[in-house]
Amino acid sequence: MSTAAVDRLTLRSPDDWHVHLRDGVTLALVADLTARQFARAIVMPNLAPPVTTIAAARAYRERILGSIPAERTFTPLMTAYLTDRIDPEEIARGHAEGVFTASKLYPAGATTNAAAGVTDIRHIDGVLERMQAIGMPLLVHGEVVDDDIDVFDREAVFIERVLAPMLARFPELKVILEHITTREAVDFVRETGPGVAATITAHHLAFNRNAMFVGGIRPHYYCLPVAKREQHRQALRAAAISGNPKFFLGTDSAPHTVADKESACGCAGIFSAPVALESYATTFEEEHALDRLEGFASEYGPRFYGLPLNEGTVTLIRSPQVVPELVATGDLRIRPLYAGETLAWTFLQRS
Repeated sequence: MSTAAVDRLTLRSPDDWHVHLRDGVTLALVADLTARQFARAIVMPNLAPPVTTIAAARAYRERILGSIPAERTFTPLMTAYLTDRIDPEEIARGHAEGVFTASKLYPAGATTNAAAGVTDIRHIDGVLERMQAIGMPLLVHGEVVDDDIDVFDREAVFIERVLAPMLARFPELKVILEHITTREAVDFVRETGPGVAATITAHHLAFNRNAMFVGGIRPHYYCLPVAKREQHRQALRAAAISGNPKFFLGTDSAPHTVADKESACGCAGIFSAPVALESYATTFEEEHALDRLEGFASEYGPRFYGLPLNEGTVTLIRSPQVVPELVATGDLRIRPLYAGETLAWTFLQRS
């Protein structure tokens, strides 16, 4: 595909393999922004309280579907939030019944609503053994939380101290290292066996850690894992456009109110759902690789999960759009990625 000649981009209908939809009023505001672009999405379970049971996952799925227009075709894929005392059989039953697509590992305290997460990976060896036996994927927030480890090094240290030893104990466990941010993560995923993959966000492809400090502190660019040096961003971009099926799309779109972002202790998260595909298209075009976007967005993820490819398509057109400053309803105000900026691509439709 010649990127210079492309004014209309049609892809097989894609999936988002990592998204936060929140709950309540926020869910009602943001859910359809994901559903309009993606046929399926892996939904994060870090609510308050977290989704740890089959009943909670079923109820949350119904709330998600109730927040999306009836004419929209969208499948939320639910995940179980792992804790030190999670019941392996509850996880296995949920997977067998088609409720839990995967389980999510949050190191305790690593990010938003992760306080109930796992304090020591050895505490969930029984769960991991059961998941390995039934072929259930483990989704990993790959950061250590030790105070003596620099925040910019926490992903690389996690890979060395936690992930590699875990895979040595459970070599057949299917693992997705989510929202990777470092060259070390790219190398680890590329060099490890076929049961390990990674998702890459739109925002980690778009900017490096300098974005948080241009003209002062810019809290809307703060996320976890935090953006890293330019050399790491370039490694992520190379992985995304490589055609290697171990790397695929996961936005980690994570809405927080403007007040919660612009506070003394601003929340971590970037809300990319309104312009997710436009952002990925921008990166792939900059890298002269628009012809590889469909694999990254629509094919590699479902194949890794063992799910069928979607029917239908999405279409983007080359038409400048100014991204709204806010997505809002009532008193709820959320600032999206690229707020106030102009993007070359505009999402047209999913059909």
